[in-house]
Amino acid sequence: MVLAGLSWLARADAASLPGPVQAQCLRGLETALSVHAAARAKVLAAFTAQGSYEDDGQGSPRTWLTWQTRVTRAAASGTLASMRSLGDHPAIAAALAGGQISVSWARQIAEWTDLLPAGCRADADVILLAAAAGGADLPALGDLAEEIRRRTARPDRDDDGGFADRSLRLATTLGGAGKLHGDLTGRCAAALHAVLDSLGKKAGPEDTRSQAQRRHDALEEACRRLLASGCLPDRAGQPARLHLNLTLRGFLAGAGSRDSGDGGNGAGGNGAGPVPPPDPATTATPPWPPSSPATSTTTSWTASPPSSPALPGPNPTRTQPPGSSGSSSDGSERLSRAAARELILRNAVALLSGPGGLASWLRTGTLTGPAASISLPLDVGTVTDLIPAHLRRAVTTRDRHCAAPGCDQPPAACQVHHIIPRSQGGTTSLTNCLLLCSFHHLVLIHRWGWVIALNADGTTTVTSPDGRLLRSHSPPTAA
Repeated sequence: MVLAGLSWLARADAASLPGPVQAQCLRGLETALSVHAAARAKVLAAFTAQGSYEDDGQGSPRTWLTWQTRVTRAAASGTLASMRSLGDHPAIAAALAGGQISVSWARQIAEWTDLLPAGCRADADVILLAAAAGGADLPALGDLAEEIRRRTARPDRDDDGGFADRSLRLATTLGGAGKLHGDLTGRCAAALHAVLDSLGKKAGPEDTRSQAQRRHDALEEACRRLLASGCLPDRAGQPARLHLNLTLRGFLAGAGSRDSGDGGNGAGGNGAGPVPPPDPATTATPPWPPSSPATSTTTSWTASPPSSPALPGPNPTRTQPPGSSGSSSDGSERLSRAAARELILRNAVALLSGPGGLASWLRTGTLTGPAASISLPLDVGTVTDLIPAHLRRAVTTRDRHCAAPGCDQPPAACQVHHIIPRSQGGTTSLTNCLLLCSFHHLVLIHRWGWVIALNADGTTTVTSPDGRLLRSHSPPTAA
């Protein structure tokens, strides 16, 4: 009969009902939930006491509930906890059965009175239920519960501040989203409040996040800073790194081929024997600085002895004219003029540039002061999505804090942002990078679609999708 009535109400056209009837239905449904909670707890208590779950081959009422009623483990645990709580608070169970109080209020009153001495709980339940029936709201009930606690609580010689009851549960749902539930000690709650209040402030007029959203982002930002600090053990989510040592000879021979590296049978291993020439159209410029000291070993396309300091590449005087074919008298392979020129240019760049190159050696050996520092590129073009350390330092030195107008978050709280995205051809360069805090970078730019521009004088301008402008400087004076 209950199911029939609820089914009829679920199929009825609620929009056609007058407002007072809709209100009466909502009050009645809430009362039905209260009675349902009391009835379920009573039946489940008897079912558990008799061990009836064993008749179906289950070892506990929780496993039976998850199997037979198709609820989650968390829901089954909550149902059992409610059953035990109502068993300890018979007055609250009777109020629920009579529809005199809602389920959520009953749970809150039970939590308050559980903090009282065992001999006072039953009387406190009766007092609070009477106050609720008389029209007291929940804050007023909380004040009354606190007054009862002050009058009844005896000096606790072993007050641990809720340490024994501390807990934190993080459940992962669909798509990796999470649900966080916990009971915190006073010290933990105070520390968390301080973190959320510090990192959860509004970032400016463009920050339209709610307080709950700001607190969520503050918790994420606190975790991100802790991970970046390097204070956590290796198993706490530190990024894995792969270091690859590749000699210049191995790189030119082709990484992964039998002639690459120092251990193969070809020229990459001992310098003897010809190495297949690379295709100029597909071979990239070798990276610098070299990743290992072994890159000082020379590579000869003409099978010159290892002691020869010759520049890698063929001897231009012995290269056959374009269009000719065949090999030289000593059997070494010949390269076209284009391939020889490509090899000479590539290895000339490797010889002259980089921290260990000839130009850097001459500068550091002959100059003094800042001019004697090694040369590092401030524009690495489209080589990598990662921001090199020296370029990150240059952006930090220039911006000093978040570059968004009005934001003064320090560099430790910021990330380097590509003004023109890499997907649109933006380069990893000093002029295309800005320092932005997590909110302005991850939310304002990448979530809400705002655009930030670096002006020629070092100021910035952000533009919202609807055309609103925010500047880090005063508007230009009208002519």
